[in-house]
Amino acid sequence: MPPRLRAALCAVLLVLTCLLVPLGVVSTWAAYEIHDTDRYVATMAPLSADPAVRAAVADAVTDSLVKEIDAGPLQSTVESFVREAVGSFTGTTAFRTAWNAANRAAHAAVEQALENDSDGEVSIDLAPITEQVKRRLTEEGVPFADRIPVRHTEVTVMKAQDLSDYRKVFRMLQAAGLWLPVAAVVFAVGGILLAVRRRRAVLATALGTAAGAAALAAAVAVGRALTLDDLPPDVSRAAAGAVYDALTESLRVTAWVLVGLGLLVAAGVWLLSRRRPGKLSAGPPRL
Repeated sequence: MPPRLRAALCAVLLVLTCLLVPLGVVSTWAAYEIHDTDRYVATMAPLSADPAVRAAVADAVTDSLVKEIDAGPLQSTVESFVREAVGSFTGTTAFRTAWNAANRAAHAAVEQALENDSDGEVSIDLAPITEQVKRRLTEEGVPFADRIPVRHTEVTVMKAQDLSDYRKVFRMLQAAGLWLPVAAVVFAVGGILLAVRRRRAVLATALGTAAGAAALAAAVAVGRALTLDDLPPDVSRAAAGAVYDALTESLRVTAWVLVGLGLLVAAGVWLLSRRRPGKLSAGPPRL
């Protein structure tokens, strides 16, 4: 193979490697962290103890219950009792069970809508949670609690207009799965083997990997800010931020691990080149 063609092919393979690293991390995260129901529920489960999430759930449930109670002049007193009881309920095992069940139902609904080309909005029914809260309020003697009707209150998880765009991205990531990270490794090995100066190729690959992973970490941070900025005014930013952080934790950790690994390898190659400068500096700076 002519030297110029070999160098060009090597450069193309290494550039593709650096581009595929962040994409591979995202596709793996989407396929095995978000797509898997059990992993999703396990990821969301600790949020049942998060103060911001508990407060947001308590406010939402309290508001929905109080709307069903007409206590006349005792309305404010009853609302205070209800709010206190619901807040206490969010610290129980029953709430954690209901939280996991709600997340499992929401995840299943979203998955079904994305896979089946559904045009309707995705929602979950809060009636089971309302039933448990009503039972608890009745047992604690909260006035008028036994009169609360258990309605099928639906909370929208994903709007209809968002489904088509999410569906395309979801299917692309699902199809990619582990293929993108595997392709990145194959391209990296191929580029390094083709390189005339392999140590320089390893250095370029390591720095490119670190840069790609750092860009991914930055994208996650920017995505968080944009997501919170787009929230309706009645949605708790603290609770939404906690949910976003929980969902993207493995993504962030993987990105920073790759940044550290890339910089570590680059530093190792640089130290080796300092010992044998002639091997790296002789000749034109080509791969």
